[in-house]
Order: sequence, then C-alpha cells, then structure tokens
Amino acid sequence: MLGFLIKKNFFDLWDNLFRIALINLGFIASAAIPALPAFFPGLIYIPALSIAVTAIGILWCCVYLSAAALSVRAISDYGSFGFGDFFRNLKTGLPAGLCMGAAILLLVLMATEIIPFYLGMNSLFGLFLAALIFWTVVIAICSLQFFFAIRARLDTKLVKVFKKCFIIFFDNPGFAVFILLHNAAMLILSALLAFLIPGPAGVLLFIDEALRLRLLKYDWLEANPESEAGEKRSRRRTIPWDALLIEEREKTGSRSLKNFIFPWKY
Repeated sequence: MLGFLIKKNFFDLWDNLFRIALINLGFIASAAIPALPAFFPGLIYIPALSIAVTAIGILWCCVYLSAAALSVRAISDYGSFGFGDFFRNLKTGLPAGLCMGAAILLLVLMATEIIPFYLGMNSLFGLFLAALIFWTVVIAICSLQFFFAIRARLDTKLVKVFKKCFIIFFDNPGFAVFILLHNAAMLILSALLAFLIPGPAGVLLFIDEALRLRLLKYDWLEANPESEAGEKRSRRRTIPWDALLIEEREKTGSRSLKNFIFPWKY
C-alpha cells in the first residue's frame, strides 16, 4: 500500500506541477507575514505588536493551507481544480484554518514556554511534567497532520475532525509516523527547490492521498465484520491491500520515462 501511495503521489505531482507550484508560491508569500518580526526586528519594535503580527500570520497561513487541502483533494480523486475553486475554498476553509492555527499556537507555547518552565524546576516532578508535555506535543503533531485532509474529505464539524485525527493516529501509529517522516523528507527536498515543488501543497496532497487509501481499510472492515475481538484484530493485520487497490492501480496506470518527458507523444 505504501509503495503504491508514493507512486500515485509522484504521478499526481508531475501531472499538476504548475498548480502545485502556484499554490506553494502563494504560501511562501503568506509565510512572510509571521516571519516579519524575526527577520526585520527594527520594522516592528513593539513586543506586543510583534507577537500579534506573528500570531495573525500563523492563523492566515493555516487558513491558506486549509483552502489548499480542499483544492488538492480533487487531484487525489483523479480530477483537477481551477483557481476560482481555490479562492472559494478560502472562505470554506476559514473556520478549520483558524482552529488549526490556534492549535499550532498552543503547541508552540507548550514547546517553547511550558516545557522549559518545568525543566527549570530542577526536580524529578518537573522532569516528569516536561516529559509528559513533550510526548503530548509529539502525539498531537502526529495526529493533527491529518487535520486538513480529514476536514476536506470526511467531516465539516471541527470537534469531530479533531477527534478523528487522534482516532486515526492511535489506530495506525506506524502509518502516521511514516507519513510524518515522509513529509519531513519532502520539505527538506523542497528547500532545495525554493519550496515550490513539492512544497506544502505537495505535502497536503500526499496526506490526502494517504488518508484516502487508508479509508479503504475501514470500508473493508465494515463490510467484513467479525464476531470475536481477537479475530477482528487478526483481520486488521491482514488487510487484503492487493485486492483493495485493484481499481486504484487501474486508474493510476504505469508510465515509462518517455511518458514523463514527452507526455504529448502518448
């Protein structure tokens, strides 16, 4: 399943390079807002204003990513989207973006202020609390990476979206860690390409495609209920991915190097 996921994501990125690059370009411009106080401290010298600019910039970036996630879902579903769709998705994704922005600000506060505070207590109890907060942040990052994809694909009620993020993580911890590490590698690669390709939009596309394929597992489990919990756990470990992905593989197809370089000849 993971091999097919990487293959499909590469094909979809290649077929939509222009759209992905333009979305990333917009995000780079958006990311300049929260970066202003850090790179130009003399421009905003009032501490409260500097914090406000950073917070507002992070919230806007999350709204932008929410719209991007709603847009790239069409690519994941073997379709496409226009830029009129993207601008409409800005309005649709506003509540989810603001909520995710608030969650990110909270996680940043926990990582930069609360953990150092407990470590500064120089006690075993303080170390325990710092470790507890640290693993809470790690689990939240692993879980909330699915937030925009779940909002775009499964549910519009934000409380349920947050809940489903953690359900998917705890039910698929290895899968979630793989997605996180893969996304980190994609962002490192993006740095070499000025974050235009694959960039944040490419990461959102990968997460959406990963979630879309992972949901096939739950469709299969629902269609094949087990009477005993032990048998059900055993069936979870033996999901018939080859059978579940037959239609997906047919839609994705295969390509040679010439197909990628000279697509108009085929």
